[in-house]
Amino acid sequence: MFTSLKKKIILVLGVLLLSTVFLFACTDTSEEADNGGGDAKSDEPIVFGMSNWSSTRVPTDIIRLILEEAGYETDETHADQPLIFMGLDNENIDFFMDAWLPHTEEHLWDLYEESLIKVATSYEDVPLGWVVPTYVDADSIDDLVGNSDQYTDQIIGLSPGSGMTDTSLRMMDDYGLEEYEYVSSSESAMMANAVRFIEREEPVIFLGWRPHSMFTQFDLKFLDGQEDYFKSDNVYVISYDGIQEKHPEVYDMLSRWSIDVEDLEEIMYQHEENEVPFIELAEEWIENNRDKVDYILGNE
Repeated sequence: MFTSLKKKIILVLGVLLLSTVFLFACTDTSEEADNGGGDAKSDEPIVFGMSNWSSTRVPTDIIRLILEEAGYETDETHADQPLIFMGLDNENIDFFMDAWLPHTEEHLWDLYEESLIKVATSYEDVPLGWVVPTYVDADSIDDLVGNSDQYTDQIIGLSPGSGMTDTSLRMMDDYGLEEYEYVSSSESAMMANAVRFIEREEPVIFLGWRPHSMFTQFDLKFLDGQEDYFKSDNVYVISYDGIQEKHPEVYDMLSRWSIDVEDLEEIMYQHEENEVPFIELAEEWIENNRDKVDYILGNE
């Protein structure tokens, strides 16, 4: 209990410290928006929060192209999830396309739930957690306990502040996995590290989730015994409460957004395997899903 409380205190202090950096990096446009009125297309651009997850990149590129087709200017702010939630709270960011709730990013939602809203559900019931290649003998978290010499002494994870990192550290405490080191990194660095092990058919433990191209490239399995920690989530588009009045037309369009998980994984695969730029794949998705785009634009 004391370990959990300590982590919560560290999280809050970390967010407060990061807020100083973020506030200096962004310009508050709320007064300008008040002067210009809702949804005037000549106003400041619609700003999207961009995490370093590929699952954020794809839907953000698609929806930005759709909004630009409707006559809006768009922009993005690159940051980890804690700063994105903070940017939404202070209205420096208008939308985030990749909020994993109610479980993975619960700690961030709890901090800001009074000022944030769910705008749309991108897709539902997606699995996530620790994965290993199918050639690894371990089938559960229990199999890892006391056996770091057989599998690996590292858990290759994501950056500090991400929901999956917080959940991983809590699970490691509860299972007594002190012999393992949690290695924080970006998504791309995590995958590059994991691929090196997989190419040698060596044991490796890392974080997996759908949608992700890892499941089209490799034979992977989620370890049993983590269901109480990593629970299937829905993925939401979120914004600040007040976006309905500040940008009503954009809010209405975003509220009609959704995408299939399989579409996202195919786009990720084409990008990674064939080096097709995400923006080209987003344009192709729009061309192939014109009925969905027209629905979002309100043309039906």
